[in-house]
Amino acid sequence: MSDHTKGLIKFASDLEYADIPDNVIERCQSLFLDWLGSAFAGKGLHPMPVLERFANSQGPGVGTSELLGSRASSSPYFASFINAASSHLVEQDDLHNSSVLHPATVVFPTAVAVAQEIGASGKDFLVAAICGYEAGIRIGEFLGLSHYRIFHTTGTVGTLAAAFTAAKLLKLSQFQFENAVGNAGTQAAGLWQFLEDGADSKQLHTAKAAADGLLSAYLAKDGFKGAKNILEGKQGLAAGMSDNAVPEKLTDRLGERWGLLETSFKYHASCRHTHPAADAFKYILDSHNLDYNEISNIKIGVHQAAIDVLGPVKSPTSIHQAKFSMGTVLGLLAVYGKAGVSEFDRYSLTCPKVKHFIDIVTMHYDKEVDSAYPNQWIGRVVVETKKGKSYAAEVPYPKGDPENALSDDEIEEKFKSLALYSNGLREDELTRFIDFAKGLAHLKKFRSFF
Repeated sequence: MSDHTKGLIKFASDLEYADIPDNVIERCQSLFLDWLGSAFAGKGLHPMPVLERFANSQGPGVGTSELLGSRASSSPYFASFINAASSHLVEQDDLHNSSVLHPATVVFPTAVAVAQEIGASGKDFLVAAICGYEAGIRIGEFLGLSHYRIFHTTGTVGTLAAAFTAAKLLKLSQFQFENAVGNAGTQAAGLWQFLEDGADSKQLHTAKAAADGLLSAYLAKDGFKGAKNILEGKQGLAAGMSDNAVPEKLTDRLGERWGLLETSFKYHASCRHTHPAADAFKYILDSHNLDYNEISNIKIGVHQAAIDVLGPVKSPTSIHQAKFSMGTVLGLLAVYGKAGVSEFDRYSLTCPKVKHFIDIVTMHYDKEVDSAYPNQWIGRVVVETKKGKSYAAEVPYPKGDPENALSDDEIEEKFKSLALYSNGLREDELTRFIDFAKGLAHLKKFRSFF
């Protein structure tokens, strides 16, 4: 096994609650609450009924771990599968910039499913989740942007992040940890091709990542052997899925730099690549009191990955596909003032005024914006009006980045609106879940939420 892979696994295997700074624990609790909102928001939305029917037909009808949306229960495998799919559906789950990874949607479903089965303490839950974040973020950075061009990092790297999470909760030895990582790496998958025709694959990516990461750890616990050098080996993950892997990223300042603190909360209910431009555009609208009828065209300078991910969506035919359409996102902001889950549902496919923006928004490659990416996601927008006026704005950090953070109140309000969106929770249940997330560090034993 290569030294960097071994170093990352040893860090995860040895990590204890006392090693983790208080601000990391507190942020993890906030990220968990944020994830819960997304998990409940996916209740009943396509393709969740399809996935739930599959889980119900293949898994136990009753189990130790909960399917949050339906409030049913199943095995840890199928609970993680369903909750991971649900929490990635409304495009409001968190994102880590430099790894281009959505950690919460693969880490927390796995952590909840295992914790409920074994009755883990809140502290053990937090340590395991933090393990998943730190490992996943570094593996994403290790594989680099050449990986992200073809592979959906949250599907591929997410499998490994989930395996680290489950292995930590199951208290695997370092040797067993190595096997869990090997088991996960050989299952890692997820391709961007789904964007072109609005396929349902994105939810399958997170469902499989969480469940297969969990599977990897349980198999390792029972003696199933995994490839030792799955990340850096000559026929390993980097060899097959990257052409610019940097092994040193795997052990970057372990125990000093906490990638979890760098993770962003998503403000708009759309692909994160739209957020920098959305914030810059909203700034122009508000600063100059512009009405959508006054706008003739919008030019956006973007990084290459935004073109790769958003470019294939020419004319969205589903609400989920509309979340990857820059014109639709800006159209919702211009016409309705917000690009939230409700605005996408009501107007993204049916409102002619919103759809008009697909025709007047253009993205172009901006070398300066691209050179800052993925460490910094810059929004650079020029709006031209029918009267010949031109307005420009640049946003260095989208709302929700640590440098432009959501307040605790904003995080709680976001949770409430998402949890109520699909009737995942009732009004009288909201405070209980907020208090639960805030009190994780003091929780004696994980039990059923309902």
